[in-house]
Amino acid sequence: MILDALTVDAAALEARTGWAIKPQGACKGEVCVPLPDGTSASGSVDVRMLADRLGMPLVRDDAHDLWALGPDTGVTGRALTTAVAPELVLPDLRNDKAFSLSSLRGQKVLLVAWASW
Repeated sequence: MILDALTVDAAALEARTGWAIKPQGACKGEVCVPLPDGTSASGSVDVRMLADRLGMPLVRDDAHDLWALGPDTGVTGRALTTAVAPELVLPDLRNDKAFSLSSLRGQKVLLVAWASW
């Protein structure tokens, strides 16, 4: 997650990382990590405290005055906390119908993406 400040809107945080700020702390699925008082104030989240509690790397690019918040690994010890892919619907070029990635749930899937740039 690229940031231009060390506070982030709680709704944007959830949309971009999956971590929701609730009264019991930062929650993703069934996992909740308690946060100290003052971490979330008036809808904004202190990114430094969140990164520390969730084991997320936080680095600064001095030249562009930007911050990058990496994936949470401290809670589960893994870069991916779930193997569930987001819903993806693409046109099926063979029969002009929409193809939904969720139709393959329960199967191993390899996604290959390519761009010319």
